[in-house]
Amino acid sequence: MARLIAARRSAVVPRGGAFARLRIEDLAAPVLRACLTDAGIDATQVDEAILSNALGAGGNPARRVSLAAGLPDTVAGLTTDRQCAGGLDAILLAKALVDSGAADVVLAGGVESYSRRPLRLRTDPDGGPPVPYEQAPFTPWPDRDPDMAEAAAALAQRLNITRARQEAWAAQSHAKALAADLSAEIVPLDGVTRDAFPRVLSPRLLARAPVLTGSITAATAAVAADAAAVCLVVSDRIARGRGLALLGGATLGGTPEEPGLAPVAAIRRIWRGEPLAQAEIMEAYAVQALAVIDGTGLDPQIINPAGGGLARGHPIGASGAILAVRLFHGLKQGRGLAAIAAAGGIGTALLVEAPT
Repeated sequence: MARLIAARRSAVVPRGGAFARLRIEDLAAPVLRACLTDAGIDATQVDEAILSNALGAGGNPARRVSLAAGLPDTVAGLTTDRQCAGGLDAILLAKALVDSGAADVVLAGGVESYSRRPLRLRTDPDGGPPVPYEQAPFTPWPDRDPDMAEAAAALAQRLNITRARQEAWAAQSHAKALAADLSAEIVPLDGVTRDAFPRVLSPRLLARAPVLTGSITAATAAVAADAAAVCLVVSDRIARGRGLALLGGATLGGTPEEPGLAPVAAIRRIWRGEPLAQAEIMEAYAVQALAVIDGTGLDPQIINPAGGGLARGHPIGASGAILAVRLFHGLKQGRGLAAIAAAGGIGTALLVEAPT
């Protein structure tokens, strides 16, 4: 069985902040090296590096990061794009490689520079000027491909998850993040040693937050951010009892119009209701986390004990891997769960267990 024996991340910084000038390899290579150092694994032992990246311009970022980190030239690097779910999916791919016997040591995670994302232009086949766009299409049907905030607002309305409940969850996420000491998991970069965004969300601030659409406000939606997160997944032969056992994982598609609900089916696929000590659920929107809790019966008391994406920010390709990093450093005994939704109606979940 594959095991996760080291996990690190950078701080999460909103776009345009302290990481605005850093390239993808500047963000991720130090994190990758820290994982190897923590585990006492030499770079020459690495079989593969799998990194998710959603907003880059191609060029196989995983290869760039691998070379910048000093891995052998033989490590080809594999870059994946499953949008928000990509970082967690990279870990599931690493697990599959190790469990199959195809690899013994795989670095897996994600990296995103929202600050340095390329401008997107759609060419005109009739020779007109290129047309800029922000969001790539996630389905072939425009009428089934909603804006993410609008999809969250529609979900809140259908499930009767009120603005007040969303705001209460957001305030709690920030409060937990402010109280947490996450220095053990964060690799300092450019002098940044902690997540930059957590703050006290007072009732006055929540009331003044700009409305994005429907019941969704700037306070109940995660900000775009820059970050990297990497996990070291190895075989039992290498682990020798260390780290978290990767018990199972699932990625499933759901209704494209309701991406926030997609993790429910993925969680049900791998979790049978046994006790969990910790769960990390991505908070791209407060309503998304609440809908997953309501749909699965997860205990809110064990979810995101050090705050979630609302307090950190959302570095798309890295967000799922950050959940796994949080489990690695927070789960002391028992089982833990990570889950995330992605545009297009995709949900990914991972189940782990701490050594007894």
